[in-house]
Amino acid sequence: MKILYVDMDGVLVDPNSALTKLSSEIKEKYKNNIYDAPGFFALMDPLPDAIDSYKYLCKKFDTYILTAAPWNNPTAANDKIDWIQKYLNEEAYKRVIISHNKNLNSGDYIIDDKLRNGVDKFKGTHIHFGTEIYPDWKSVISFLDKEIS
Repeated sequence: MKILYVDMDGVLVDPNSALTKLSSEIKEKYKNNIYDAPGFFALMDPLPDAIDSYKYLCKKFDTYILTAAPWNNPTAANDKIDWIQKYLNEEAYKRVIISHNKNLNSGDYIIDDKLRNGVDKFKGTHIHFGTEIYPDWKSVISFLDKEIS
């Protein structure tokens, strides 16, 4: 079975959705880098079709969540685990990797919306989520279905 890594921020979750849930005090305190606000990553909503798509891919691939957590946010890693347990508990149980060096993971595919944190050096195929080629989950599923058929 082929190995697939899926990023969280901007792929499974909508980071902007957390902004509406933060108090004005927290927004002001962390205005220079909102990603450092404690609790931020647990507040995000899933992107459209993300949950169903992830569950579908778990049936076709050896699937892992591969995400980075901001270094200066003391709750980010736990917040991400909380989010995963809330939305993908069964499918992602003990299948989460938190790393700032995603290229150290060996696999066939990575779905990520960025090139940083080693994604640009990943040895497999980068499915660049949110781009013209892969603008949404439907386009990603269509590509991966063709790859495994």
